[in-house]
Amino acid sequence: MQINPKKETYSIFPVGRVHAEIEGGFTLHVGKAFCSALQELHRFSHVQVFWWATDHDTREDRGRLLAELPYAEGVEAGVFACRSPYRPNPIAVTTCACLQVDMARGIIRVPWIDAHDGTPIIDLKPYIPVSDRVREAVVPEWFENWPQWHEDAWQLEGMVNTSK
Repeated sequence: MQINPKKETYSIFPVGRVHAEIEGGFTLHVGKAFCSALQELHRFSHVQVFWWATDHDTREDRGRLLAELPYAEGVEAGVFACRSPYRPNPIAVTTCACLQVDMARGIIRVPWIDAHDGTPIIDLKPYIPVSDRVREAVVPEWFENWPQWHEDAWQLEGMVNTSK
């Protein structure tokens, strides 16, 4: 499969790394060169973390265009219709509560992120309700019983089939 016939390339480099803390929770460590980019982030309750799914950055995984949904047994969807890490460009995004920002040290404390320890962070953006949510979103039936709000997502732990 030829993904990009023009053979265009773009440079993406990590601005930081995810760190799983031994005592629980996570920290996002931003490189020293990017610490000043954290200015005023502490004023936001949430941050969107764009990260590179390094565990799925293989020729095979990048070529997968369909994924079985672990939360919808028997449903297969295109990777553009789900949050699977299998993607032509393995970019993932997680909205995290921003518990603490230490601009001087380049550290953001978050309670949870669905990325592994050491995962490269490629960008951070503040969560802004007027830009990042819609009033009447429509989702497929396999999301019908999911909580409506991010803060209630902990309820999903019992709903997701992790046997696959």
